[in-house]
Amino acid sequence: MPEILIGIAIDVVVSREDSFIATLGLVTPQSQIVALAVLTFFIWAGESIFEYLHLILWRNLAQTLQAELRQDAYNNVQAQTLSFFEERSSGELIAILNDDVNQLERFLDGGANELIQTFVSVILVGAVFIIISPLIAMLAFTPIPAIVIGAFFFLKKANPLYADVRIKVAELAARLANNIGGISTIKAFTAEARESERLWQASQRYVDANRKAIAVSSAFIPVIRMAILAGFLCTLIVGGLQALDGSLNVGAYGVLVFLTQRLLWPLTGLAQVIDLYERAMASTRRILSLIEEPLLLRDEGTRSIPEPLAADLEINNLSFIYPSSGAGITDISFKVKAGTTCALAGATGSGKSTLIKLLLRFYTPDQGAIRLGGVPIDEFSLHDLRQQIGLVSQDIYLFDGSIAENIRYGNPQASDQQVEQAARAAEAWEFIEASPQGLKTAVGERGVKLSGGQRQRLSLARAILKDPPVLVLDEATSAVDNETEAAIQKSLAKVSENRTVLVIAHRLSTIVAAQQILVFDHGRIAETGSHRELLNAGGLYHSQWMVQTGAAGDF
Repeated sequence: MPEILIGIAIDVVVSREDSFIATLGLVTPQSQIVALAVLTFFIWAGESIFEYLHLILWRNLAQTLQAELRQDAYNNVQAQTLSFFEERSSGELIAILNDDVNQLERFLDGGANELIQTFVSVILVGAVFIIISPLIAMLAFTPIPAIVIGAFFFLKKANPLYADVRIKVAELAARLANNIGGISTIKAFTAEARESERLWQASQRYVDANRKAIAVSSAFIPVIRMAILAGFLCTLIVGGLQALDGSLNVGAYGVLVFLTQRLLWPLTGLAQVIDLYERAMASTRRILSLIEEPLLLRDEGTRSIPEPLAADLEINNLSFIYPSSGAGITDISFKVKAGTTCALAGATGSGKSTLIKLLLRFYTPDQGAIRLGGVPIDEFSLHDLRQQIGLVSQDIYLFDGSIAENIRYGNPQASDQQVEQAARAAEAWEFIEASPQGLKTAVGERGVKLSGGQRQRLSLARAILKDPPVLVLDEATSAVDNETEAAIQKSLAKVSENRTVLVIAHRLSTIVAAQQILVFDHGRIAETGSHRELLNAGGLYHSQWMVQTGAAGDF
C-alpha cells in the first residue's frame, strides 16, 4: 500500500482535478492530499500493529517449536541403551540438542517468515502489475525464474558444505566438553599448551568449513542482484517510454517503479535466507536423526509388581557379550533368596558389573533370563522394575544442586527427617551437619565440592532413602577410609535386613558376612559358597584373600 499511495500522490500532483482519486468525489487537489494523508496514517498504524502481532506470534511460535523439538530429541536419547552413549560423545549430543536446535530456531524466527513474505509479495505485487500493465508485468517478472533456479543450484552446492559445518561444530563441542571435564588431569600433566593447540585446531577446522559454505552462499548475492537489475531496467525503460507517449498514467508509472523495487529488491535478501535455511536444514537433519534413532530396548512390560515384592532373584543361563570388546558373561546361573545378601567377587573385567547392568535392563541379554519374584524382569515396565532396585554405583554421579536434592533424587517427596535418617544410615550426617549450610550446601557439578568419600556416602544415602526391596552395592565403600568403612558396614547390615542385596566388592573384607559369595572369572562363575567355604576350597577366592591379607588362615 505505501508504494501505491506514492503513485496516487504523484497522480494528484500531476493530474489535479483529473486524478484517479477525484473520481471518488474529492474534487480539489487539497482535499485529495488530506485524504491521502489520513489514509496513509491508518495504513501505517495498521502496519505497525500487525508488525507487532507478527513479531510476538511468530517468535513465540519459533520458541515453542524449538522447545518441543529439543524435548522430543532428548526424550528419545534418554530412552536409548548405554551402548548408544558409548558410541556417541556427550559433546556431540549437547551440540545437537542445544546449538543445532538454536540454529533451527534462528531460521524459524527470521528466514522462514522472510520466505513467506517474499512469496506473498510476489503474488500481490504481480496482481497490481497485471492490472496496470500486463506487458511490464511480464518483463518485470522475467528474472524471477532465473533467481529460483539459481537458488536451487546454490542449495545443492551448499547442502554438503553445511552438513560438514555441523559435524565440525559437534567435534568442537566434544573437545570443549572433554577438556572442561578433564581439567584436573590436564593440569596434573601440565598439558595446557597441548590442549589449547588441539582446541585451536578444532576451531580452525570449524572456521574452514564455514568459509567454504560462505564462499558458495556469497556467490549467490551478485547473481540475484544482476537478475533484479534486469527486471528493474525493464520497468524503468518500458514504463518510462509508455508514460512519455501518454499510454501510461504518470502516477501508474510511479507505482510500477516503486513496486518493482518492492518486488525485486527484497529478493537480494534471499541469499541470506537461503544461507539460514541451509544451516537450519543441516541442523534439522541431525536433530531428526536423534528423534528417529531406533530403540534397541523396548519398554513393553505391562505386568504390575506385587506389593510387597518377594524379591527372590533368579539368574538362569544368562549370557551377554559386548560387540565392541568381546567381553561379557557366559551361561551364568544362580539364585538369591529374598532378604539375603549375595556378594560378587572377582578380578576387574570378569563380568560382575555387566550382570548388574543386565539386572537394571541397561542392556538386553543375548540369552537366558532374570527373574524377580519369579517373574521375568522384561515383563515389568522399566520404570516399575528400576523402582524396585536401589543402586550405589562405583561411578558416582551427583547433580549440581544441594545435598538434600541429591539425597532426595530417588524419593523427591521425602521429608527432611527422612533425608536426615538416610544420611545418618550412610554415615554422611556428620560432615553434612558440619557444613555451613547443612542439607542446603551446594555440591557443585558432579559433586566437585565434596571429597570422594563424601560423594560415596551421599550416593549410599540416596539409595537408602529410595527404600527399595533390592539393593545393589557396586564398590559402595571403595572411596572411604577404614574407620568410615567399618561404620558404613554396620549401617549396611541394618539397611540390608529384609532386603535382597547384591554386593560387588574387590575388598573381600567387606563381604565376609554375605550368605553367598560368587567368584567370577572371565565371564563365568568359577566358585560359589560362603566366605569360610571358599577359603577352605583353596581356589581363586583363597588366592585373592591371600593377596589382600597376607594370611591364608586368617578367617
